[in-house]
Amino acid sequence: MLTHRPYKHILCIRPDNMGDVLMSGPAIRALKNHFGARITLLTSRAGSGIASFMREIDNVIIADLPWIKTENPCLPENYQQLIAQLRSLNCDLAVIFTVYSQNPLPTALLCWQAGIGATLAYCRENPYGLLTHWVPDEEPYSQIHHQVKRDLDLAKHLGAAIDDDRLRVTVNQAARTPYLSNAGIAPDAPYIVLHPGVSETKREYPLSLWIETANLLHKAIGLPIIITGAGKDETTAETICAGTNCARAANGLINLAGTTCTGAANGLINLAGKLGMEAFISILAGASLIITVNTVTAHLAAAVGTPEIVLYALTNPQHTPWKNKSVVLPFSVNETLQSRNQVIRYVSAQWKTKLPPPTPETILQAARDLLKSHPGSPEDPLPTHPAPKAAAAPAAGAAHASE
Repeated sequence: MLTHRPYKHILCIRPDNMGDVLMSGPAIRALKNHFGARITLLTSRAGSGIASFMREIDNVIIADLPWIKTENPCLPENYQQLIAQLRSLNCDLAVIFTVYSQNPLPTALLCWQAGIGATLAYCRENPYGLLTHWVPDEEPYSQIHHQVKRDLDLAKHLGAAIDDDRLRVTVNQAARTPYLSNAGIAPDAPYIVLHPGVSETKREYPLSLWIETANLLHKAIGLPIIITGAGKDETTAETICAGTNCARAANGLINLAGTTCTGAANGLINLAGKLGMEAFISILAGASLIITVNTVTAHLAAAVGTPEIVLYALTNPQHTPWKNKSVVLPFSVNETLQSRNQVIRYVSAQWKTKLPPPTPETILQAARDLLKSHPGSPEDPLPTHPAPKAAAAPAAGAAHASE
C-alpha cells in the first residue's frame, strides 16, 4: 500500500464514455468514503451524462481531451483554460482511471501543469515525476481483471476499499410511467427492452438479426418489447419496427427510438433524442429483461439489477456485466474494423477461434432461461466469479456475474 495523507478534494479523471464512468463508480465511492473527500470528476462530454445519477460525484468538469477519441477534442486555447480551471480547484489528489490499452501520461502531464501535488495511476513505463503514486500496469500481459476490479484495486493502493462494490445509479421509478401509459402498459406490467444502438460500428449486432430476434421474442414470449436508443439510432429502430409484425397486438412492439408507427394496437412510441437519462434509467429498472450490445446500457442494467443478455463484440473482455444476472453471447469483430492499438491487437490475437454473431434462436433461449429464473422484480446479483485469463473470451451463453 502506498503512503498517503488525508486527501480532502480528489479529482477523478475518466475522460471516456458513460459506461466507463459508471464502471469507475465503485472505486470513486471507495475514495470518497475512505477520505471523506469532495469528488470532482473530469470526463468527456459523452461521459458526463451519467454523472448526475452517481451520488459519489460532487462536481463535474467536462473536457474532450485530445488524446482520447472524441468528436470534438479541445483546441490548444481550451486546453490552457482547462489547466487554469483545474488549478483553481486546489485538488490535493488526482486519480487517473484507464483501460489497459491507454497511456495515462498525457493526463498525468495535465495534472502536473495544473499543480496537483499527488497523482495515482497505472502505467507501464516509469513516469518519474509525473506520477507521485505509480502502480506498474501488469494488464493485459500477465492478467486481465474486470474494469471495475481494476479501478477498485487502484483505489486500494491508497487504502480505499468498499464493502458494496456494485454499480449504483439513482432511479426515479415514476419517470417511466408516462411512456408506459402512452403505450398501454400498466406501471407494474412486465416488458422487455431491446437496445441495438452502439457507440462504435465494430460492436454492432447485424440489423437483420435484430429484426429476427424481435419477431421471435414477440411470437414466443408475448411480452411488450420496448426499443430504446439515442437520436442517432432512429433509423435502426425504424428498420426493426418495419420488419417486425407489430400490428397484432396489445403486446406489440413499442419503439422508444424512432418516429410513431401506427401499425400496432397500442402504437409504437418513438422518443429518439427525447428520452432523457432519468426516464431511460427508469425504463431499464422496470424491465423484466434487457437485450443489448456491450455499451452503457449493459452497465446500467447491472446498476439497476435488471437481468440482461449482452451481444458482446470482442473488443475488450474487461467490460462484461458486473455482478448482475446475465448471459453474455460473444462474437468476433470484423478484421477490417480491428483497432490499430497494439495492446488491443495483442489481446484480440489470443482469441484463436472466430465467433459468429449469436443466432436469434440462441437469444430466445437465453431470454426464456432468464425470465424463468427471474419472472418479477430484479433480485440480488449472483456470487462473484474469478477474473478472466488474458487469452479467454467471455464464455458464450453462460449465465454469470463478472468478478
